[in-house]
Amino acid sequence: MKNILIIGAGKSSSSLIKYLLEKSDEENLKIIIADISIENALELIDNHKNASAIIFDVFNENQRKQEIEKSDIVISMLPARFHIEVAKDCLLFNKHMVTASYISKEMKALDSEAKQKGLIFMNEIGLDPGLDHMSAMQVIDRIRDNNAKILLFESFCGGLVAPESDNNLWNYKFTWNPRNVVLAGQGGAAMFIQEGTYKYIPYHKLFRRTEFLNINNQKFEAYANRDSLKYRSVYGLDNIPTMYRGTIRKVGFSRAWNIFVQLGMTDDSYIIEDSENMSYRDFVNLFLAYSPSDSVELKLRSYLKIDQDDVMWEKLVELDLFNPDKKIGLQNATPAQMLQKILQDSWTLQKHDKDMIVMQHLFGYEIDGEKRQIESSLIVEGENQTYTAMAKTVGLPVAIATLKILKGEIKTPGVQLPISKEVYIPILKELELHGIKFTERKVKYLGYNPNHVMG
Repeated sequence: MKNILIIGAGKSSSSLIKYLLEKSDEENLKIIIADISIENALELIDNHKNASAIIFDVFNENQRKQEIEKSDIVISMLPARFHIEVAKDCLLFNKHMVTASYISKEMKALDSEAKQKGLIFMNEIGLDPGLDHMSAMQVIDRIRDNNAKILLFESFCGGLVAPESDNNLWNYKFTWNPRNVVLAGQGGAAMFIQEGTYKYIPYHKLFRRTEFLNINNQKFEAYANRDSLKYRSVYGLDNIPTMYRGTIRKVGFSRAWNIFVQLGMTDDSYIIEDSENMSYRDFVNLFLAYSPSDSVELKLRSYLKIDQDDVMWEKLVELDLFNPDKKIGLQNATPAQMLQKILQDSWTLQKHDKDMIVMQHLFGYEIDGEKRQIESSLIVEGENQTYTAMAKTVGLPVAIATLKILKGEIKTPGVQLPISKEVYIPILKELELHGIKFTERKVKYLGYNPNHVMG
């Protein structure tokens, strides 16, 4: 029996665990789910005979080493900053490792030793990063195999609420870590290249430099991800004239979110005094000028030049931002943490809510003197609050890769991401059986999206 250790049983783990349990008899698997709080894990395994859940503290070195030593392969679903200690133990005990997170510098430094030991440390094998890499490389390699020159690559992804559960003015609910949503775009300017010209968008301008997309007859908007340029070398597109990656939202979200950015509510760099006793209304007032005579509402509308009948104002009111009785209840909180608390009141998926993953790639290329363009799109809807589209598109690639590494079908060692044919061809093929399938269509080559307003 092969032992698979899954460290972390958060929101993205449901489909991962379900897949491995369904394969456990056929593949002779024992699944051990380790988490600081095992209630969610126990619910997901539902007394399955081939699974167990243990209380696990990643900082408990003795326990961490003991559990990793007993396993045949380790899946780390922890926050990214905790992977490195798991990875070092995997090296120590000669265990393969799989994670959905970006490859950190510390993880990359383990590449040589992993190769020497014949170990596979598969990273970036979730949704974004992960499914985006594999689906992009599948088309990029096909274009290159036809001796065509790639001129343009644009990639967009977003976790949204499904149309049947879209019942707020923001057309948005949290489908993954809310903290990451609140802090999105921070940490440096968004960088990309547009027809040979480098472009940079600072954080305070990011949500007003958006573009429109039409995907499966639905209209969306997108804002630029932080660093699109690093993927030129990753994908072998060092000389490409246009390279852009963006995050998808429903139209109107970014304009409204920009209000929080301009007020300073997304700042995570300092602590608010007496934050636990503040009301939602007090929180808003923190960022406005002092005026003993004007109301918070009046000051906010005046500062941001929002009319009372503007839908932007209705979106703010819907969040109950001006309620004097609701307390933040968080000690020593930053503005970003306080905003997150407020948003979770309104944007948490309810039991029967469904989420939706949307992804689209655009590939422009030249072959035999003719310029062409391919549009590749994916829409996946979740089942409910537990088996979400986010959990499916993150967890299934992780699970499939884990099993293929365990069975020796993926063999190339080292710290890597899933951009080789050995990895992406079998995984994408199996994902299609689970309804995760891209549709392609040829469109007129434009060189750039005429709906861009980001230039």
